[in-house]
Amino acid sequence: MPDSAELIAYRNSRPGKRMGAGALIRDPQGRVLIVEPTYKDAWEVPGGAVEANESPRAACGRELAEELGLNLTVGRLLVMEWQGPEPDRTESIMFLYDGGVIDGDRITLPSDELRSYAFVAADDLGSHLMERLARRMRAGLLALDEGRLVEMESGIAAERVVAMEDAEPTASSPKKSRP
Repeated sequence: MPDSAELIAYRNSRPGKRMGAGALIRDPQGRVLIVEPTYKDAWEVPGGAVEANESPRAACGRELAEELGLNLTVGRLLVMEWQGPEPDRTESIMFLYDGGVIDGDRITLPSDELRSYAFVAADDLGSHLMERLARRMRAGLLALDEGRLVEMESGIAAERVVAMEDAEPTASSPKKSRP
């Protein structure tokens, strides 16, 4: 039986979330690839917005071809991060995939979109990227090392978010007596 008009209207009224997909690409020395856009001052991860009716994985592959001139195999999902709303943007979900190891000599940048690229050590990511993005990239490296998926909320690993929530007293928490 087809969905009712009411169900379809309800489904279509639900908020949409922006999505972005990027790749954690390393060089043979283990340094991480970052790119410098022409349209803003901050360095970024190779990747971009997920278009309508496009999967995050497909968007990542498309963006890597557009930005780097490379048809790379998009590897496994390393990080999924929910970012809460901010004054200048709506909430979003960001996906970080394993982009593998490449030699930088193969990269061809589109001059109208990217000014340059660099491979940087994990410890130096915070010097080039917004801190939340640097944390996502470091979480991706951890996910690679540990063979797992890292879930994040606004730049913090979800298991840390849960630990912080568990540590906060609630109205129903028993009060501890002081000695």
